[in-house]
Amino acid sequence: MTARIFLKLIAGVLCVLVVALAAVDILVSKIAETSFRETLERELVQKGHMLDLTFGDETGDALRRRTREIAQASGARVTLIDHQGVPLADSEADVVRMENHKARSEFAVALSGRTGAETRRSTTRNIDFLYVALPHHLGAVRLAVPLAEVQSQVDQIRRRMLISTGLAFLPAFLVAAWFARRVSFKLGAIIDYARKLAEGHFSARLSSIGSDELGILGSKLNDTGVKLERMFEQLQHEHQELENQERIRKDFVINVSHELRTPLASIQGYTETLLDGAVHDPAHNVQFLNIIRQNAERLTNLAGDLLTLSRTEHGNQKFQFASYHTGKLLMDCADAMRPLAQKKSLVIETLPAPTGQEVFCDWKAVHQALCNLLENAIKYTPDGGRITLGADGAARPGFIRFFVRDTGIGIPKQELPRLFERFYRVDKARSRELGGTGLGLAIVKHLARSHGGDVAVESEPGKGSTFSFTLPDHDNGIGDHAPSHASLDAPRVSAE
Repeated sequence: MTARIFLKLIAGVLCVLVVALAAVDILVSKIAETSFRETLERELVQKGHMLDLTFGDETGDALRRRTREIAQASGARVTLIDHQGVPLADSEADVVRMENHKARSEFAVALSGRTGAETRRSTTRNIDFLYVALPHHLGAVRLAVPLAEVQSQVDQIRRRMLISTGLAFLPAFLVAAWFARRVSFKLGAIIDYARKLAEGHFSARLSSIGSDELGILGSKLNDTGVKLERMFEQLQHEHQELENQERIRKDFVINVSHELRTPLASIQGYTETLLDGAVHDPAHNVQFLNIIRQNAERLTNLAGDLLTLSRTEHGNQKFQFASYHTGKLLMDCADAMRPLAQKKSLVIETLPAPTGQEVFCDWKAVHQALCNLLENAIKYTPDGGRITLGADGAARPGFIRFFVRDTGIGIPKQELPRLFERFYRVDKARSRELGGTGLGLAIVKHLARSHGGDVAVESEPGKGSTFSFTLPDHDNGIGDHAPSHASLDAPRVSAE
């Protein structure tokens, strides 16, 4: 690319130099020819005046001999005519055979008393001559020289001029070649970079090529590349988000359908059994009604969790933010869940919070998040186990970490990144047996992010799990700038 541009620039420079040289040649040739002709004409006039004094009263052969001598001395053809135009003597031709010259333009002017000059082809010698005629006491005298001498001198001047101009153009050509090389290099780099941008290589950058106009163009192209790269990355990110949202939507529909199918089928089956006569069977009717009630409660819990999750995701959940003592939040939640834990002989231990420690949050939302974590811990912790509830400083400045630690069955490492997804269960059969909706951890995640915090989990099979979320310890404006649905649903869960 660079070589092709260089050759085109050099060819353009050569064309300009050739045209300039041709123009100089034409102008100089014309000027030289005009100058030589005018000089020759003046010389002939001067010689003509001298001849007027040289001619005597000779006639006949003596006059013709005298004319040839004068022509040889002056270096020009000499012709003498009388007042009627009849040739009297000529240095090169026989006057007897010569026609009357009165009609010749130069003689006509000379016979009128002035100097006449004319350029034309001679009929006797068939070459171009310069004729100059002057008045004479016998009539008129004319001197003529061939123009070949003028042309010879003009050609000599042209040759010298062309050689001199060519030598003068040589350094100009070298400078032009250097300039063409620089310009071709810059243009080649710019074209190559533009090609990369057209092919989608937006991360490519053009190295600095100077501060001139081409350098400014290269800098602007670099800025364009940066903007295109950012736009492309943003489009990729948005495309990925759309794909994630579509996947979440499909999974959500499938999971909700599956979660609804099981209790509805159970309710329908046992209702039909009761209608078929089992309602009068005292040994089974109460059992069947309890099963129907349990599945109805499961549907109610599922509907409530879905409503809470939907409101939180779409920013429709109304929060009442205020500052609350950390210890009071922990104690309230522990007291609410302790009866459920006592049924499995589980101990809920609440670690004392630092004196005066507060968080800025919605009390109901935090209470629901802590209760969801405690409920999960109770479900998956064997009888006689221990659950620890507490709060400490988070790694992120300005936030408090709430955690629930159990001595349960633990979770495999590969399952941790997906724990906070809707309806995701590590052990699906056991989860449904325990009556969970599969939305508890997803609700915790969205409630935490609605407060500007985040969630985390660390676990090891057989050694229990620790679930945590963070809340701000002061008013950081989160109440005025609630996160969008996309930010709430983005996969930011960390497995500590």
